[in-house]
Amino acid sequence: MNLKSNEKYIVLIATLGSVGLIIENYLLGWEFWVPPIVLIAIVLIWAVNLTDRIEYGIRKLFYFVIAVLLLFYHGIHRSSLYDTGIVTVMIMVIYSIFNSVYMMNILLAEFTVIWFIQFLDLPEGEPIIYDRLTISRLLLHALIVVIIYYFCVRSINERVDDEEERRSREARIEANDASMEDFLSNISHELRTPVNVVNGMSDLLIRKGIDLEGAAIRNAGMRLAYQIEDIQDYTECKRGKVFIEEDNYMSTSLINDVVTNFRLNDNSRDLVLVVDMNPAVPTMMRGDIRKLHKIFRHLLENAVKFTRKGGIYVKMYTEAVENGVNLCIEMTDTGIGMDRNAIRSVTEGMYQENKKRNRSSGGIGLGLFIVYGFAHRLGGFVRIESEKRAGTTIRVTIPQKVVDPTPCLSLKDSFDGSILFHVKPDKYKVARLRDFYRHMAGNLASGIHVPLYPAETVYEVERLREKMHVTHVFMGQEEYEENKGYFEGLAGEGIVVVVSAGSDVKTPENSRVVLMPKPLYAYPIIRILNYGTGIRDAEDEKAVNKPVFNGVKVLVVDDEPMNLVVATSLFRNYGMIVETAASGRESIRKVRDNDYDVVFMDHMMPEMDGVEAMKQIRSVVSDTDRSVLVVALTANAVSGAREMFIREGFDGFIAKPIDTSDFERVMQRILPGTRSEKGGAEK
Repeated sequence: MNLKSNEKYIVLIATLGSVGLIIENYLLGWEFWVPPIVLIAIVLIWAVNLTDRIEYGIRKLFYFVIAVLLLFYHGIHRSSLYDTGIVTVMIMVIYSIFNSVYMMNILLAEFTVIWFIQFLDLPEGEPIIYDRLTISRLLLHALIVVIIYYFCVRSINERVDDEEERRSREARIEANDASMEDFLSNISHELRTPVNVVNGMSDLLIRKGIDLEGAAIRNAGMRLAYQIEDIQDYTECKRGKVFIEEDNYMSTSLINDVVTNFRLNDNSRDLVLVVDMNPAVPTMMRGDIRKLHKIFRHLLENAVKFTRKGGIYVKMYTEAVENGVNLCIEMTDTGIGMDRNAIRSVTEGMYQENKKRNRSSGGIGLGLFIVYGFAHRLGGFVRIESEKRAGTTIRVTIPQKVVDPTPCLSLKDSFDGSILFHVKPDKYKVARLRDFYRHMAGNLASGIHVPLYPAETVYEVERLREKMHVTHVFMGQEEYEENKGYFEGLAGEGIVVVVSAGSDVKTPENSRVVLMPKPLYAYPIIRILNYGTGIRDAEDEKAVNKPVFNGVKVLVVDDEPMNLVVATSLFRNYGMIVETAASGRESIRKVRDNDYDVVFMDHMMPEMDGVEAMKQIRSVVSDTDRSVLVVALTANAVSGAREMFIREGFDGFIAKPIDTSDFERVMQRILPGTRSEKGGAEK
């Protein structure tokens, strides 16, 4: 029992004992003035217990003093001679839960004193006749009291030793945790620094036109960066120390993250991704967006890893609750599935379907355990439904706060027409893919309240055109290439013909057919429905406005020269004016002599770390009546690092390797609105 339960137990026993003493006092005709005092003691016991103003140690002593007094009053009566040992033993056993040896010593001493008083020639009651029976009974009672005293003291000492050992063990664990956090911080910094250089230099190669080699290097660097994060996340989930970092985020960014990750994955097995996002999902919610991104990534990577043929169906929707919504994520695949033992082992971590060195599934087996750990820490839950060779469905439900309840996807009021969904039913080798597409299309149509009709053949397309006002026809690559001339003709007649296709599809020079890169999902579909023939290409990257920060003067501080090259190239791409410093001391000198809008500060640097440099920069600009924003740009990205840097006084935190979405989100938050301009507007 805990301390509070122990105290309640003692108060209850003391109350029952006091009531018993009052009854015995009445039956045996003892002092008439004692019962009112005992009643007052009962009231005081409960009053002390119910108040929180008295310290626990004082309350414990008060309960013991009451017990000692009641025992003494009971024991000094001649009629209680043979009961005193029993009552003393009961009090010893009960009060031993307080783990105080001195109480046992006092009770033993009190028992001795009471017997000494009993053996005096008192006028009350009959004198004691010391025959064999009396002596043997008294000796037996005394022996029982001494034995119980011995075992109570021994038990108390063992519990005290166990408690000290537990506290010592917890102290060692906390010390080890602190050492582990330092180790993770250092190893993270050491590993992330070269990964940041690899990713940054690969981006430079891509911009210079070396696409194939640059993309391969970047993808390998990103994979390594993810695995470093996975090890950190796994350790934090295992220790139960996952920090929550809440921010406002656009719900469409989660789906865009899924699509982007799928495109970056090796898809040599020609897997199909179908994304079903409920248009009614709130536009903006508040939660830990970084962990949500990681949950999506792990679910997708797990589905891709264990799916040999067919595809993956991603469904995202929300359910209204009292304080916001439950964000529901479902990931269904047509893969190899798991049995019950495998599902059970997922929650224990380190699960891998094939642990041989030549296994084909890849990965380090931490993904689903991290999903469980994050979901539970965020107040949600995970459910897995799977059978061997029948695929897997993983459902994650996480509560989120609603910032903007407006539906994330909606049609313009001016939309008036019907949509055809032209897909051949026999094109899929895995029948469940048809169901995936059917569910996605049906949910989207009902969500935006537009009529959508399936058309399996060109004949059905023509028949439906004759009966209704068809404005859009969506189809796959195979359907388009099989009847390219016919659909080019439809596009020429003003019907919006949309083809979900790979990068290898070519259209005629003057074609009006809209190409929508795979995978098929709701955002570009809604965009096409809203803009009609005004869109020539539905590539999602061109549909997203990219912020620019023209004229913002920044200082990048890092002791790693290649990190300075990478950061300079990235920031100049956003229109910034960039200068660099190779140490904390150099950054202080430059801030003293120049005006900067933002200082990006590395954390672990020789001589002076980033925290100390930031504080001295604050002092410098304060003395000259200036202001500057200081953002931690560091490879120290263990969970909770963001809170630590903000608590130290930084205005923002960006982890290395630099994620452009994180960078843009931080910059748009810390810079005034006039600093952030929009680029890449839709045409």
